[in-house]
Amino acid sequence: MEKVLKIFSSKKLPGNIYQELSKKGFEINIWEKEKDISREELIEACKNVDILIYASYLNLDKEILDKLKTVKLICLYSVGFNHVDIAYANSIGKRITNTPEVLSKATADTAFLLMLATSRKAFYLANTIRTGDWGSFNPSANLGQELEGKTLGIIGLGKIGYFMAQRCRDAFGMRIVYHNRSINNKAEKDLDAQYLSLDELYAQSDVISIHTDLNPSTKHLINMDAFKKMKKNLILVNTARGEVIHQEDLVEALEQNLIWGAGLDVTTPEPLPSNHELLNFPQVCILPHIGSATKETREAMSKLIMQNILAYVENKDLITEVKI
Repeated sequence: MEKVLKIFSSKKLPGNIYQELSKKGFEINIWEKEKDISREELIEACKNVDILIYASYLNLDKEILDKLKTVKLICLYSVGFNHVDIAYANSIGKRITNTPEVLSKATADTAFLLMLATSRKAFYLANTIRTGDWGSFNPSANLGQELEGKTLGIIGLGKIGYFMAQRCRDAFGMRIVYHNRSINNKAEKDLDAQYLSLDELYAQSDVISIHTDLNPSTKHLINMDAFKKMKKNLILVNTARGEVIHQEDLVEALEQNLIWGAGLDVTTPEPLPSNHELLNFPQVCILPHIGSATKETREAMSKLIMQNILAYVENKDLITEVKI
């Protein structure tokens, strides 16, 4: 590097990314406060910064992007990029990367965990121990449902959806159906997956697992109209983005017994308020957006960010550039 490039990281990432980048001559500043960075603090911290490593909840909209005047590369610590105005960023000379694929198996594991936990009301029943409400044996109380031989519907059969389907077929012999923008030949060959229309998938699935990205066509895709087409025993799993589900409609669907339960790693908003209605249902299991939260995966995400930064300064193709 001819000049010292400055990096600001909006969260402290795991792994040795900062040590390695420092060795290569980068000047690095890290936001290490417990509270999330505000818009004003982000703008101030990025004055004279060349590269932003971004792992925060704030939307990078036109207003913020315009004020990050010197930032030329934004490395997202996530697969999702719906919180960034990518088109506008590109139009003013800012390049964006994300961290796809390295977290696929960890997120699929989380989806599988939520499916199984929801099927047995595990979170609710675990909490009865803490609250002293275990009670005496009741053969008819708090019964779950089995998954053996059931039908799994995948919405968005990419890498994460593939690994979720693979786990469900291997563990429970589940039949795999899916809806996707295109045919997934690998899944059809390896897993006997069957492509269905959305309405067919709603009608046939015992479990629906959402793995699509969030865009105008998928926002509130799962709404009351969809719930009315689903089976009464349906378990809905979401490890994608909260807004794919119309959350108020989900509450109503559960109240009306239109579906059986839900396992969610993503909600609207995040964090979810501790008094939210969804937390009152025994057959709802909610996690605080931990899909990629393993040591191995989070360090792999950090490494991918470092590789993108090095590619950028060496004028090579970015490994995971996002363009719209």
